[in-house]
Amino acid sequence: MAQQTKNIWIWLAMNRATRQIVGCFVGNRDAAGAFGLWQSLPPPYLDAVCHTDGLSAYKGVVFGALHVIGGTQHIERFNATLRLRIAHLVRKSLSFSRKQEHLELLIWMFIHRYNASLR
Repeated sequence: MAQQTKNIWIWLAMNRATRQIVGCFVGNRDAAGAFGLWQSLPPPYLDAVCHTDGLSAYKGVVFGALHVIGGTQHIERFNATLRLRIAHLVRKSLSFSRKQEHLELLIWMFIHRYNASLR
């Protein structure tokens, strides 16, 4: 029996001042994924400076001087916390979601609890 693997990415946007997660999208690491993240952002963040890892997919949604490559240490720290606290994100774990919707729900629940802890 062949093992099926489907790589999906968790796209996150964080407010650098408050450290709250303000946007999230689960999907492929491509232009459609970047657009999905962009659509998840509340309007005040659409004109903000965005610090990214330099992935070319961001060029379709973040333009000119609003796009800064680097300065992603805070979101990388949150990614480590996410992997540490959600067993579904650990490789070769017995905890996994058969449906992407269940994983998305689990991630959003974690984000809401995380954001509430920062207030």
